[in-house]
Amino acid sequence: MTTALRLAVEADAAAIAAIYAPAVTERATSFEVVAPDAAEMALRIDRLRARFPWLACEHHGTLAGYAYAGPHRDRAAYQWSVEVSAYVRADLQRAGVARALYTSLLAVLELQGFRTACAGVTLPNPASEGLHSAMGFTPVGVYHSIGYKFGRWHDVAWSQRSIGAYEPDPPPPRPLVEVTADPRFGRALASGEALVRLP
Repeated sequence: MTTALRLAVEADAAAIAAIYAPAVTERATSFEVVAPDAAEMALRIDRLRARFPWLACEHHGTLAGYAYAGPHRDRAAYQWSVEVSAYVRADLQRAGVARALYTSLLAVLELQGFRTACAGVTLPNPASEGLHSAMGFTPVGVYHSIGYKFGRWHDVAWSQRSIGAYEPDPPPPRPLVEVTADPRFGRALASGEALVRLP
């Protein structure tokens, strides 16, 4: 198989940092102002992976992109909601990598028992807005002039989508380590692979 979606590991940190860096240093996609190095990215992966998935899209042995989920807010009533992000290597964009990553990420999150995925997009960003719309996210509002970077104020559009039923008294989401032992996990992880259109 030339393309595989898998859980990211600390050894991916340098490649992930390189994919992410332009969003920090060249664009206002991220509101960070100093791009994290490989060591910092490894810490971020390690800090979240017990609870939340970080996925890597590997194509011909190199990292084409990654996606991850994290907490939406820390208070207990928010525990069923996550924020999601995806980044794709600049020379491999518009080939289905982000859609593939999101498809698998949302499938894993649903298996864990999360109910809502949220995403913030710095405006303007038609490609990211289009991706989230295609993935079923619905706009819920805009934070106006919420971040200052590169000499100007930026708006951030927020959207969300359901990833599970909103029944009463839901059980807490399952830790990622528990879900990886579920026989459905492999199917969820691989569910986006067919969407990648790289040679």
